[in-house]
Amino acid sequence: MKRGKRYLEAVKLFDKLSLYETEEAISLVKKTAVAKFDETVEAHIRLGVDGRHADQQVRGAVVLPHGTGKKVRVLVFAKGDKIDEALAAGADYAGGDELVPKIQNENWFEFDVVVATPDMMGVVGRLGRILGPKGLMPNPKAGTVTMDVTKAVQDIKAGKIEYRLDRANIIHVPVGKASFTEEQLKDNFTTLMDAIIKAKPSAAKGQYLKSVTISATMGPGVRVNTAKLI
Repeated sequence: MKRGKRYLEAVKLFDKLSLYETEEAISLVKKTAVAKFDETVEAHIRLGVDGRHADQQVRGAVVLPHGTGKKVRVLVFAKGDKIDEALAAGADYAGGDELVPKIQNENWFEFDVVVATPDMMGVVGRLGRILGPKGLMPNPKAGTVTMDVTKAVQDIKAGKIEYRLDRANIIHVPVGKASFTEEQLKDNFTTLMDAIIKAKPSAAKGQYLKSVTISATMGPGVRVNTAKLI
């Protein structure tokens, strides 16, 4: 893969094989974020689990204290008063059955997170083949299937992120923007890591945190020393 000049210059700032303490890793990531836009800072966490087994799945959600720096559009599936409640809480869109053909037939995806009340999951289930592959299907573990739509919407708007394993047993999540202070990024990263460590399945054996890397969107990955995270 051909790398640009800025990337190659950024790589010279640190040793790609070394492990860095959290503060130093974050400082290096900020220095390597040299794109002309405000890059997202992402964490990539490889876990010593096998997500193919239900008892080793790692999935949940956590509210980052300083948010993600991104405006998140929320769609809520609900009925009656819950629609008004969702909109009052700050949801961008809220409704019921009428939203299904809009998504199915009009390819409407002007939202980033979907919340649903439990009594609407039958309706949302009809969209499973569309929302599922995009990671938009509401899920009780992520707090996006709930009757408390006010809390769900407010948490998401405040910086709630969902984390889950990909097929390679790696979690990829944003922890802020390159424009954040080092302290803000550290707070967010620490909050995320605490949640993932608490989510360790009892069936997981051996080393849980295999590797942790943080990087800016266009920058190289900086490896974090996991010894002090546990």
